[in-house]
Amino acid sequence: MRKFLAGAKSLASAKSLASATAAAMVVAGASAAHAAQPQPWEIGFQPPATDMMRQIEWFGNYTMWFIVPITILVLVLLAVCIWKFRASVNPVPSQTSHNTLIEVLWTVGPVVILLFIAIPSFQLLTAQYTPPEEAKLTIKATGNQWNWDYEYQVDKTLSFNSAILQDGDRKAAGKEDRKVYPRLLAVDNELVVPVNTMTRVLVTATDVIHSFAMPAFGIKMDAVPGRTNETWFKAEKEGLYYGQCSQLCGKDHAFMPIAIRVVSDAQYNTWLAAAKTDLPGANKALMAEVDGTNKVAAAGN
Repeated sequence: MRKFLAGAKSLASAKSLASATAAAMVVAGASAAHAAQPQPWEIGFQPPATDMMRQIEWFGNYTMWFIVPITILVLVLLAVCIWKFRASVNPVPSQTSHNTLIEVLWTVGPVVILLFIAIPSFQLLTAQYTPPEEAKLTIKATGNQWNWDYEYQVDKTLSFNSAILQDGDRKAAGKEDRKVYPRLLAVDNELVVPVNTMTRVLVTATDVIHSFAMPAFGIKMDAVPGRTNETWFKAEKEGLYYGQCSQLCGKDHAFMPIAIRVVSDAQYNTWLAAAKTDLPGANKALMAEVDGTNKVAAAGN
């Protein structure tokens, strides 16, 4: 009888451990899927989710190889000049007015350095305005004080507004986890796009100048009233990405976030079909699948 009870207890413990492990794996997977958002004391770029952002990150690192040595050189020269030519050891200042070697060096040197920086810079700038393929999805983003209107230019156009998520609405929206849906960045309705899909974004505004910026995608485009600008991205990783309006646009400029959820083709098609008739329901169904909340509950049982 004791052996039977011990075995049953061991089996129950093993089942509990397995359930906890499964739940932890699901939660870890869900957290990993939420790819990019600002982090405390962050001094670098967010992890790139597009090839364009990788190119921007490379160029930023590349220019540091010039910036750091030049900064150190200037500081050393300043220190040498301050020490060597101080008044106490040079009561009579030098009257040298010209040195051919120095003139050549400080003219040719900067020109060469600027060429090394300018060539890849122009190549990157050209790539930003030259999509490598035709867009498969076009979305119009319209900036308002202080929210965004999105319009999917597909059959039976889908339009909705996206605004900052108020704390009192978190529970009803199922977005109480602040690690996934951070304060001041979470929105009520995310922009949903399929992964590995060339997406064109037409950017405009209704009132003042705004700016549509998504750091992980390497895009930032001004939204100008009466004008339509164009940008593009091709997200390579599924997840939830956060950006913000990056043009000072009034008193609530700091409360105008942008959230883009990148999902699989199947998830996107299912969401799009449902969103045309019931956007809140479509969003909740997508969240349940992506966040893994239903799987965690099942693992706990």
